[in-house]
Formats: sequence, structure tokens, C-alpha cells
Amino acid sequence: MSRLLRHAVALMLPFAGGFAAAHAAESSLQDALSKLAPQANPKVIGLALAATECAAAQGQPPSDRLAVIDYSKPSTEPRLWVFDLAKRKLLYHELVAHGRNTGENLATKFSNTPESLQSSLGLFRTLNTYAGRNGYSLRMEGLEPGTNDHALARALVIHGAAYVNPALAHQQGRIGRSYGCPAVRNAIARPLIDTLKGGQYVFSYYPDARWLNSSPYLKCSIGRAMTASLRAP
Repeated sequence: MSRLLRHAVALMLPFAGGFAAAHAAESSLQDALSKLAPQANPKVIGLALAATECAAAQGQPPSDRLAVIDYSKPSTEPRLWVFDLAKRKLLYHELVAHGRNTGENLATKFSNTPESLQSSLGLFRTLNTYAGRNGYSLRMEGLEPGTNDHALARALVIHGAAYVNPALAHQQGRIGRSYGCPAVRNAIARPLIDTLKGGQYVFSYYPDARWLNSSPYLKCSIGRAMTASLRAP
């Protein structure tokens, strides 16, 4: 090996080591969260973590807590997980509503369009709380252009709703539906919102090929790897 090549390799090793360490840390966190949430798809958790890691690499501030919504699961199953990333704890595992025009028990259609009454996919950052017609609510900013960046204008917020409850799910085969908001049970709405307010991440997943291929937060190397793993049989 020439002296010049040896010097180039030496310069690259710290960067390669740093990437490997970051990847190992991400994998370790994914494993830890997956153990805390055995009902969750570990690949979806990995994709959520990859998206937040990619967002941080693109200049978004990191967050201590992460909410993951898996809309591929029926509304009758708890499909919202809230994690404390710093303490590696599962804080909530809850039912969550999807939009009226997103589907019945199963979500199938998503939109970024105002008045669509559909849920939106992708990575969101939480903002401030307020008291609105649905009570204590949490605003969210959609971070993905063309996918969820109209969330604030559409008033897609986290709020409590009486129609999100297991009894209703048993009676009619699905929980109630929102205007696109990820509504939760009234009993846990306030503490859950307080846990997520002020700049935390919310990641909403569905195996939508267009979104998976276009999301700016799934194009980093880790995100691409996780997306490929979700497509694998």
C-alpha cells in the first residue's frame, strides 16, 4: 500500500468508526424498544428511529421522547407507542383513531389535503398545547413536504375523544374516527399530551410505497436499510 493510500485510509477510519458506532447505538436502541413493546413491529420501530436520526443529521433538534403510530394495524388494537428514549422506557401503549376517510377498522388512504378528513403519514414534531373544541390538544408540525406539511393548517392535533375506547371497538368492530387527528382515550389524553409537548417526535407509519420512496427522512443510509428490510418477505 502506498504512503498516500495509507494516509487516506487513516483519515477515513475515524469517520467510518463514528458511523459504525452510531449504527450500533441505533440498533441497540431499536432492540431495547422492541423488547419494551413486543406487540410492535420491530422494523417499524427501527424505521421511526432511523427517521429521527436522519432528521437530526439534516438539522432538526433531537428529542427525548418518540411516539410511533402503526396504521397498518386495525383500530381495535392499541397501535400507538410512546417511548422515553433517554430512559429507554415505554410510557404508553394505546388505541389511536384515524381519519374518517382513511378507512373503517383498517386504515387504507392517507392525505395531506385540507378537508380530506384523512390521516397523514410521516414524521411530525410537536408544538404547543391549547384548549379547543376537543379539549386539551397538542399541535403538530408536519416535517415532510407533500406528505404531512399541511398538518398545522389542517389542525391535525393529538386530543382526547370519547369514541376512542375498547367498548365501542367491541360493539361496532372499530373505534370511532376523527377528522384526521390521532385522537386518543380521554382518560389518558392530558398526561400523554404533556409527555409529548414541546418539540418531541411523532412518527406515523403505513406501508405506502409512494411515501416510503419519497420521504426525506428515509433517505439516509440507515433509513434506506430499514425501508428495504420492511419490503423483505
